[in-house]
Parts: sequence; C-alpha cells; structure tokens
Amino acid sequence: MGDMVRMRVLVAQLNPTVGDLERNTQKIIEALDRARSKGSDIVLFPELTICGYPPEDLVLHSSFIDAMEMCLERIIQASYGLVVLVGLVRRNPYSGAKPLLNSVAVIEDGKLLGFQDKMLLPTYDVFDERRYFEPGTTIHPWILKGKKVGVIICEDIWQHAGYTGGTRYPCDPVLELQPHRIELLLNLSASPYQFQKPDVRVNVCSKAAQTLHCPVILCCQAGANDQLVFDGYSVYVDAQGKLRQLGKGFEEDDMVVDLNAPASACPFQYDPLQDLYKALVIGVRDYFHKSGFHKACLGLSGGIDSALVACIAKEALGKENVLCINMPSRYSSKEAIADAKQLAENLGVAYKQISIEEPFEDYLELLKPFFLGKEADVTEENLQARIRGMLLMAISNKLGYIVISTGNKSEMGMGYCTLYGDLAGGLAAISDVTKTQVYAIARWINRDKEIIPQGIIDRAPSAELRPGQKDSDSLPSYDIVDAVLQGYVEDYLSPQEISQRYKLPIELVIDLVKRIHRAEYKRRQAPPGIRVTKKAFRVGRRYPIVQGWL
Repeated sequence: MGDMVRMRVLVAQLNPTVGDLERNTQKIIEALDRARSKGSDIVLFPELTICGYPPEDLVLHSSFIDAMEMCLERIIQASYGLVVLVGLVRRNPYSGAKPLLNSVAVIEDGKLLGFQDKMLLPTYDVFDERRYFEPGTTIHPWILKGKKVGVIICEDIWQHAGYTGGTRYPCDPVLELQPHRIELLLNLSASPYQFQKPDVRVNVCSKAAQTLHCPVILCCQAGANDQLVFDGYSVYVDAQGKLRQLGKGFEEDDMVVDLNAPASACPFQYDPLQDLYKALVIGVRDYFHKSGFHKACLGLSGGIDSALVACIAKEALGKENVLCINMPSRYSSKEAIADAKQLAENLGVAYKQISIEEPFEDYLELLKPFFLGKEADVTEENLQARIRGMLLMAISNKLGYIVISTGNKSEMGMGYCTLYGDLAGGLAAISDVTKTQVYAIARWINRDKEIIPQGIIDRAPSAELRPGQKDSDSLPSYDIVDAVLQGYVEDYLSPQEISQRYKLPIELVIDLVKRIHRAEYKRRQAPPGIRVTKKAFRVGRRYPIVQGWL
C-alpha cells in the first residue's frame, strides 16, 4: 500500500532548548513557513518539540504547562495549508496515576484534530518518563491529506524491534496499527546519541516498515540539552524497509521526503570516531551557549586528556573564546610544558603559564606543624591538583570563563582524580570517554596534519605529581581498566563473567570493580559530563554511595 501514498513531508529536525518555550515555538513557526515554501503537505517535528527533551521536573510546574498550551495555540494559528505534528506535554484528561501525558498534537490547516499520546514510557538509563506521564491507552490511524497515517512517539516504535532496555511493555503500538493497513507511519523522536548507535535507529524503522508494509519516517531531535546529545540523523525507509533518506548528523536540518518520487538506495556510512568527536563538540557548544556562556578555560598540562579537551573547546566555542593555562610544578617535565605551549599555538588559542611552585611551598610550610613526622604521600600530590583547581576557578570568577575539567571515564571510574582539584569545573567534557577512546580520537584529529604534538600521544600517561610518576604505578594498563568498565558499567556483567570474557585474573577484576564503587562519592561531586556511551557515570546511572554489596 506504500506506493499509493502521494504527499511531501518536511522532517523538521530541530535543536530546541529545554524550557525555552518562546524560542522553540518561534523555531517551529519558522519551520512551517519553510515547509510552505518547499511545497510540503505535512511537517513532522521531534518529540516534545515545544518544551525540548528532556524537560524533567519543569513539567511539575502548572504555569509551565499553561505556557505550553498557549504556545500550541500560536502554532495552530500558524498552520494554515499544512498538516503539523508537534510534540508537547499536556494535562491528562483521563483517569490514571499521573497528571500529564507525552503527546503529539495533530493539526490541520488551523484546526487541532486531536492528540496521540505516547503509549510506551521508558524508565531506564537516562529516561524517567513514568515519573511524570501516564501511558496512552489507544492508538488509531489519522486521515491526513486523504491518506491513512499512523502517528507514534519514540519508544512506541522501539518495542517492536526489541530495543527497549530490557523493559517488557504490555503492548506493541506497531502491531496495534497493523490491522488498520495504514499507508504511512510517522514517528516523533528524541533519541540520545551513544557511540556506534545511529544505524540501530534505521534498523528499528526498517522492522516497523516490513511489518506494516508502508513507509516509515522518523524525526529525531538534534543538538544537546544538559548532558545529553541528540545526533539527528532522521530516517526515511520505504515500504520494504530500505533506507531512502537520512537527515544530517548533529545539526538542524529540513529533510523533505517526497513519497511520490522514485527513491534510490541511501547507504548509511558514518565514521564512528568523527561522530564521537562531533557529539563532544556539540555537547560543549550547546551546554555553553544555551546557558548564556561563551568563554572557557582549562588546565593544559601537556597530557593527552587536556590536549583533547582543548581541541574540543576550540572547535565548539571558537579559538578566541578559549584560554589554556599551564600550571607547572617542580615535577612537571620540560617536554610536557613545551608540548602544551605548542598545542596552544597549533590551535591558535590564548595560552598563559602560572607556576604553582610558590603557593605549593607556602602550603607545605603552613601545614608543616600538622604533618610533622609523617612521610609525603598522596596528600601532597592532591594539594598540587587543588592549587590548580583554585587558580582555574579564580580566573573563572574574575574573567567570566567557565572551567572545563579534563578527566576521562577511565580515571573517573577508578577514582583516579582529586576532589576540588582536577574535578573542579562547570562541565566535564570527556568524562564519558575512556582513555582508549581518548587516544583514538587524538589520532583521528591528527589524521591529516599534526595538531596534537606527537610527544603528547607517545608519552606514557602521568599526573606528574611526584618524581617519575606514571599512571601505571597506580593502575593496570588502560586496556584492562577500559575492558572492566565496559563489562561492569555498560554491560552489567559479573566479575566472573568479565574475567572469562577478557581473560583477566578474577582477583584483578574484583579489585577494579571495588574501586568503581569506592569512587562513587567523588563522581557524585564532579561537574556534569557529556554522555556519549551506553552508560555514563554522570547521568542515567544510579548507585548508592554507601552500600555493602562490593
């Protein structure tokens, strides 16, 4: 039946800001104007377009819902000549435990035809929709421009393909539409990015198309809100489930789908490392710009992590808005200092050097009576990190920069970081990027020419907080650390399963898992971080600080 459809759909892949109802509504109305100019019949927006996703506890404010209703009225008035499907939160007029619904307003030529409510509400990982919303209970086709169209929201299509985070829902909206012999399925989505995930979304649409024997169009939110990145890549598959069009990645896009035009195959080819880098860049850019900030500073040590963060910050904010500060101590190597300066020159960002030797000496003298008779240990190492954190925060306060912390996921996982030191900052840019991935991205950045000095990539990782220090003094190789993080944090494997899968001694695995749990209190106090993997530490993962399991 898919061949019978005659219509043009503008897939408005927008980047809304959570809570900015006025600006989001203006974006929607501007998209309607573009749709008319492009000869479109239907305009499809992402999930919860008016308020942005995820709005979290903002929806508990009655005034917020009131304002959204007013925005919807403006959109209805601006919809002349078009069918519009726009996502919003609305009050629940039915019985049920929750007072709100995650809905699509179905609008045609200045009139509200009704709503389709989201039936499957994810409550796993980064999603917490059952906290706010009552599930929709019914689904039916809509007659739009003379065609029978199914309308569903995000998770409603994922259940059918089996990608629902282990959740067993009581129904399958795709199957419930099957007896109606619809001619087109439209999905409004806010599906967060994670490393190597984009092609999964195509598979989900393809499965629905093959079941319903009709084309499927999915519109996905782009950009970043808070710690979540949305990669766009809106999807159009034909009635056989073959990919025909793909929206742009990580940016707003108007994808016009002409269902009457002959469509050729559209291979989905993407570079996972390039996408990971783009996700980090857009995560930083939107976190800053949507918060009203433009300038960032960071500690540039000459190590691989701060080098990557400097590249991300420059790409996200512009070289004129980035200040890199090298803060050497008595333990800093000449090579690391030289490489830090060279990297700043390569990037064209501002570079300053502030020695911490004098304040470090002053602190040691100040604390001497309290440390009398005790050998130097990690206390003195952490003191250096905290002096650096204090300097960065002082510059932030005085000059209006936001500090970007530079710790990676491997360090965060093991607690190999210092509270009020290298954890200080307003955003943790790479806290969900393992050390292994940090090196891979650095090599990708250098693919055409040397931007990150090769010495930074080649040098053994070191915090340089004591003579001759190497990360390997305190941790196993990062290949091992990252394997355990993958197994335990992302795949929920037991230590025994991790030991067998990665051929690691069980005692080593148990020790690393214990370290993960012991560091929970540190991560709870760390800055928000950009989520780019299946399971990040900072969002979507909830573990008690005090526990007796491990």
